[in-house]
Parts: sequence; C-alpha cells; structure tokens
Amino acid sequence: MRNNLILFIFVFGVSGACSPRQNKESVDFNSKKQKNMNDSTSIATFGAGCFWCVEACFSEMKGVKQVLSGYMGGKTQNPTYKDVCTGSTGHAEVAQIVFDPNQVSYEELLEVFWFVHDPTTLNRQGNDIGTQYRSVVYYHSEGQKELADFYKKKLNESGAYSTPVVTEIAPASEFYVAEDYHQGYYKENSNQPYCAAVVRPKVEKFRKAFAEKIVR
Repeated sequence: MRNNLILFIFVFGVSGACSPRQNKESVDFNSKKQKNMNDSTSIATFGAGCFWCVEACFSEMKGVKQVLSGYMGGKTQNPTYKDVCTGSTGHAEVAQIVFDPNQVSYEELLEVFWFVHDPTTLNRQGNDIGTQYRSVVYYHSEGQKELADFYKKKLNESGAYSTPVVTEIAPASEFYVAEDYHQGYYKENSNQPYCAAVVRPKVEKFRKAFAEKIVR
C-alpha cells in the first residue's frame, strides 16, 4: 500500500475536494448529491478497526458535536465488549458521529475515515484481527450511500492503493453504545501501551494532514 498522504492529495486534493469533481460525471453526481443530502441526518457511522482510534480523531474535528464508540451490524441484542471481541455477534466496532452539516460535510468525514485506517485489509487493522475490526460505512440516507459508493470507486480507480479497497457499505442498523470506559478512551488513557503504540500515531498523522479541520 502506498503512503496514505499520497492517497489524500491525489484523490481528494489538498483542499479536501475530490480532484475528479471537474469532469461531467462528477458534476452530475454532485447535483444529485445536493438533492439527497438536504434530507440527510446529521449522523455518520464508521467502522475502521479499534473504535478508540476512530473516536480520538473525529472528536477533534470542527463541526463534530459528539462521537460515541459502540457496536453495529450484528445479530445479538445488547452486546457487551466481551461478546463483540469473540467475533460471534457479527458486530463491528464503530464510531457514531453527530455533526453539524453547516460546519463539516459528510464528504469531509469520509475523507478522514479513509485516511486514518487501511481500507484494503479484510477484517483486520494491523494486529487487530476479526470481523469486529472490519472497514465499514453504515449509511443513514441514500445521499450518504451514494457518496460512500462514489468515493470508494474513485479510490479504486485512482490506484492510490496497490490492492482494492474492501470497505463494506451497508445500511445503518441498531447502534449499541459501548461501555462507559470506552468513551473518550484515548483522551483518558493516552499513556496506556496500546494507545501509545497504536492510537497516538494515527491521531498525530490525522492532526498533521487535517490541521485546518481541527478545533483549537
């Protein structure tokens, strides 16, 4: 896989806009997008490996009002962290993001989502292995689905990665909030070994690439 910063610049552009936007396909898509996104909710749900990493990055973004770590996409009701870790419930670890679309767009959230994790490894992020760590976008509207499909396609067409993006794009289902100790985990436990070795590098990479999008 190539350096993710190359992916960020090549596909989305330094300003955060997708470079193919200038062609007719993109213009037509954006016109349709505007119609659909007017009705979208101000909720986004992403799975990108351990939810401590995802929450830590999105919670620093301008326009993001709340980020909750939790579980989605499984068959077991009211799963616990222990249940989800077995891989038997079918849930993914996710971050559910409440955002103000007047301050931050769903496109910008997708941009960060694909930047802060490796979307080419099936059911795995680094040493975290299992279906609970799958790369997934749970969409809350048809507008969100179209945007996720569009940018996933552009990522694969761009050759930004040497292997295909395997991110699942699925309708949102019931969201179960994770246990209290998972909320704001990195902020409260930044020196914990896993946080220092895994979460911190991702947060620092995010801060460097998206400095203009961070709340100061």
